[in-house]
Amino acid sequence: MIRIISDVHGATTALRRVVSEPGTLLILGDLINFIDYRDQTGIVSEVAGIGFVSDVVRLRSIGDYTGAGELWRNYSRGREEEFRARYSEAITAAYAEICAPLHATDGYVTYGNVDNPAVMQRFLPPSMRFIEADRIELDGEVFGIVGGGVTTINSPGEISDETMRQRLDAIGHVDVLCTHVAPAVRPLAADVVGGRAKGSLPVKEYIMRHQPRLHYFGDIHQPQAVSWRIGDTTCINVGYFRATGRVQVHDAG
Repeated sequence: MIRIISDVHGATTALRRVVSEPGTLLILGDLINFIDYRDQTGIVSEVAGIGFVSDVVRLRSIGDYTGAGELWRNYSRGREEEFRARYSEAITAAYAEICAPLHATDGYVTYGNVDNPAVMQRFLPPSMRFIEADRIELDGEVFGIVGGGVTTINSPGEISDETMRQRLDAIGHVDVLCTHVAPAVRPLAADVVGGRAKGSLPVKEYIMRHQPRLHYFGDIHQPQAVSWRIGDTTCINVGYFRATGRVQVHDAG
């Protein structure tokens, strides 16, 4: 059995439940909780306070990413080193906590836009293979797994469209595509709470060209649609695990 989740965002208790069940686990990124738009908890709240987070969420929810970025810069101006150290400490602690349950299972994990891949890999157990971009065979099907989020605020896990295209080209045709990001199809890519659409044009182009049987992805927490067809490909949103606790059991077809 192959089980797929995305956007764990620090949901350690729910993850412990999942790893106690049989099967191979695929995690499609965003292990730590940077900002939860629902209740405004997370690493940023711990470091900068919930009032600051409320202002950031308000701006990003209306699509004002420029204003949100300026708010970040103004808040930390003159204290950059202090905040850098505090964020680093909090991120390290968050990965130590969320990766601990993974020692009880086998599987694969890639990274999303809020992840720091280098720190993540320090805490992943040997039973969970980290994949930046690769092909693997599971239950007789070829899975292509490609990490990285679309560029918005230059967080460590974001990658350019050019890099995404290179990674997709490198894996070639697969039966099942797994990415953190949604394809650039508005009902799948638009978050009705978090603001503007964050779909990937390279992912959409890959699907149209190769037509994998299935495409699993996360990133969009409150999408307009959780599934959609692009030609012969069925695209399925497997997040927001932190809020739903939902596990997608792969249909072997």
